[in-house]
Amino acid sequence: MLCIALLAAATLPFVSSHIIAPKTNCSELITANLKPYNASILSSVYFNNNTRNATGGTSGTLNNIAFCELKASISYGTNNTLNFETWLPDSYEDRFIAVGNGGMAGTIDRSGMMDQLNTGLHMAVAGGDAGHLASENQNVTGYLPYLHDTEQVAAWIHDAISLFTPAARAVAERYYGAQPRKSFYYGCSTGGAQGFALAERHPELFDGIYAGCPGNWYSHLALSFLWNAQHTNTPAANLTEEDRELITNAVVKTCDEDDGVADGLIENPLACKFDIDSLACKNHSSTACLTKAKLAAVKAIYAGPKRRDTGAEVYPGFTFGSEIEWEMQQGSLSRDFSVPILKNFVFNDQGYDNGTFNWATDVDKVDAKAGRFIDSINPDLSAFRRRGGKLLTSQGWADSYNAATWPIEHREQVKNAMGGCVEDFYRLVMIPGGGHCGAASGYPDVPATNSFIAPLVKWVESEGEVAPAQFLSSSPPQGGNRTRKLCVWPAVAQYEGGDVDDWTSYTCT
Repeated sequence: MLCIALLAAATLPFVSSHIIAPKTNCSELITANLKPYNASILSSVYFNNNTRNATGGTSGTLNNIAFCELKASISYGTNNTLNFETWLPDSYEDRFIAVGNGGMAGTIDRSGMMDQLNTGLHMAVAGGDAGHLASENQNVTGYLPYLHDTEQVAAWIHDAISLFTPAARAVAERYYGAQPRKSFYYGCSTGGAQGFALAERHPELFDGIYAGCPGNWYSHLALSFLWNAQHTNTPAANLTEEDRELITNAVVKTCDEDDGVADGLIENPLACKFDIDSLACKNHSSTACLTKAKLAAVKAIYAGPKRRDTGAEVYPGFTFGSEIEWEMQQGSLSRDFSVPILKNFVFNDQGYDNGTFNWATDVDKVDAKAGRFIDSINPDLSAFRRRGGKLLTSQGWADSYNAATWPIEHREQVKNAMGGCVEDFYRLVMIPGGGHCGAASGYPDVPATNSFIAPLVKWVESEGEVAPAQFLSSSPPQGGNRTRKLCVWPAVAQYEGGDVDDWTSYTCT
């Protein structure tokens, strides 16, 4: 009953702070003392509104508010440097938000920073490069220097955000005359993993954390890329776009109306009852069907990697309706992530042949060597909960990178470790037809703009009283005014009547 009660929508008013104007000039920030944080200021530049985009140009999405950009660097470890930026808007409501990284990082996510600057929530925004440079780590098929430096590896996911956040908040205090009252974090993919690392390893830093499509079991996520590549790496087993469309279309046709409406979308793939063998080629037919080799490949991707010795799950498999998004699972993700990690970090062998990977003993080697540096899967988040922290995560059912059920599995692990209901501080949103940190190319008519930070801010600033129970999803990539209702898992949207393209026609049940 407790969990059900906590999922009820709250209607208390938004808790807002007063607007604070800068107390000093942007140019004067260059003299700020950041030595207590091992940081050095590199520059401070003021930008009027609508004069700068995420890359420093003047086209595309521009800043809708004037801000002061401060660039700085932090020394960490033996001889390493993390570069970061803090963007300080002219109007500020004593909120701070840090933005995480994607992929193997090495650059500052200025596009993500621009998104947060433009939310209208009047937050100081900061982001860093995770403690290494992408420009020095370009050869994904060969030697990657940062994977040979355990300090840089530890910073990449576990510690990068915590390294620059105190200094960035000190900059905000200097500029506005007061420290931020509440601090938030936004990250997706690797940034989602960084979010879980913050809740687990640095629970005191942030009041609210958004962790989207989280790769927080990063070492085993990389192994899932390898598994899927190995099962599709022959011409006979490779799944063409036509194959993947065939499967997805058949699955959607079977399960589309499970939520009460035919809208080209599966609301809950776990409830979908589909027999993949129904697509097997019969009587030597080779059109609009799956050959034996292709069918075996599909089943391997659905199953996910398993240990050869015990059959235990190494990582979850993909769900019905995601097949159209599997192109990168057939080699490029393994090439870009699995092989570099195995070659440079786990085995330290530039001649390593990933085809020799042992799905028993080598899994143990990955856990021992890489897991402790890049995974954030401790289910005990009690320290973050005790300090009043709120964790919001989302996952697209049609994610092209991450098996969608991983966040569900991890949430269950957290529940079991923490005694049951966790909705008072930790909520998961599953996105039907959603891709990896945005739209799925195979579902262009599915709304893909999802606002998670504003509800997270409400949740935090109301001291937990305004808990998010549903979310608006809008703006399909192909255009139009279609909206969808997203629910807090395990609730799903059920059609109740009216306009099928209007989110108010659905309830979370």
